Amino acid sequence: MKSLWDDKEAERLRKAAGDDPAAQDLAMRVYTSRLIGQEADLVLHGGGNTSVKTRRRDEAGVERDVIHVKGSGWDLATIEGPGLPAMWLEPLLQARSTATMADEEMVSFLRREMLDQSGPNPSVEALLHAFLPAKFVDHTHSCAALAIANQPNAAEIAREIFGDELCLVPYVMPGFKLSHAADQIFSQDGAGTSGQFLVNHGLFSFGEDARTSYERILRYTTMCEEYLTAKGAGLMPEEAGTVQHDPDAHAAVAALREALGEWEIFADDLALDLRCGEATSRFLALDGLAEITARGTATPDHVIRIKPRPVIGEAAYGVQEWRDAIQSFASWYADYFNRNAPLAEEPKTMLDPLPRVALIRGLGIVGIGRSAKEARVAADLAEQTARIVLSAEGIGRFTPLNERDLFDMEYWSLEQAKLKQVKKT
Repeated sequence: MKSLWDDKEAERLRKAAGDDPAAQDLAMRVYTSRLIGQEADLVLHGGGNTSVKTRRRDEAGVERDVIHVKGSGWDLATIEGPGLPAMWLEPLLQARSTATMADEEMVSFLRREMLDQSGPNPSVEALLHAFLPAKFVDHTHSCAALAIANQPNAAEIAREIFGDELCLVPYVMPGFKLSHAADQIFSQDGAGTSGQFLVNHGLFSFGEDARTSYERILRYTTMCEEYLTAKGAGLMPEEAGTVQHDPDAHAAVAALREALGEWEIFADDLALDLRCGEATSRFLALDGLAEITARGTATPDHVIRIKPRPVIGEAAYGVQEWRDAIQSFASWYADYFNRNAPLAEEPKTMLDPLPRVALIRGLGIVGIGRSAKEARVAADLAEQTARIVLSAEGIGRFTPLNERDLFDMEYWSLEQAKLKQVKKT
């Protein structure tokens, strides 16, 4: 990971923000958020979040602490000031003494403390950002970190890599529960640390200025990359798996299109995105591909875009073979829902049971969606997952979040809300 920080550009942005220190802080927060968002191996398609603590005046003219946190649905690569809504910090810190809070209550609570009610909902990890004492906080789902975070002994490996420099946080559902769990761990083990390693989830870094926090997340990611390389399982370069092809030029994809189009959800709107490349080929050639890919997604929030697993077929498949494969997937999905829905805290309504990714052995990966954007996002996430899995299997065993926790994420009301904000393009 190479730092993209540019002193001249940072100074230009700081001056453009004017004399208000809070506006300057926000400008630096936007700048390094965009630097993170430019690197797909750090975050992809809305993943990750960032924050900055500063001071602003309230309606009475009293200067008070505030925190700007990435708004839900915004992408770090293109984020602007309005995408980092501000909240009064003190009420958020007082939430440490609240034992429990439902998801919807947390959203309402965060919105009540927003300075501008027209802004987007703050990230579901806003409280975690608030509880960390540093001025700037960065959170990513870097590929190298996920290859390690999805190991059965992830915490042990992380301790070997980072020593006592990062706090280790076992998997906890993002939101209120994670914010409290991470805060408790930080209060016990956080002295002298400058980040957190979240099992099955990703990395946090923090610092008193934007550049320090940004370059720390790069450093921790690089440490993960170097560990993988030392074990002979370095991440394949992104360009090794990002070659896009015309899906209609391949008979197997045309047959997949016809079979999917027979289902009502895709009858009128169906887009496919085919990717072929060296990393994809190696991934599709893995022994036990079906079992490996059935384990789950590389990071929890991917499940809302690509389902818990892909459908798998062969380059020689015709329409009937795809019909059978898709029907088998739909039956599995219904069973998955029926196994887990009764265990949920509130009633759930099953989403459509169709795949969003097809793995075609001998050809490539296909993203499936109701728009070109949806298909592109699915293909991007699937390609990235392929590279993560190759490295994870190279150092041990790809062991992502278990089915029960993955279901909770897929059917989490706050995560579902993200999809409602995505417009077809």
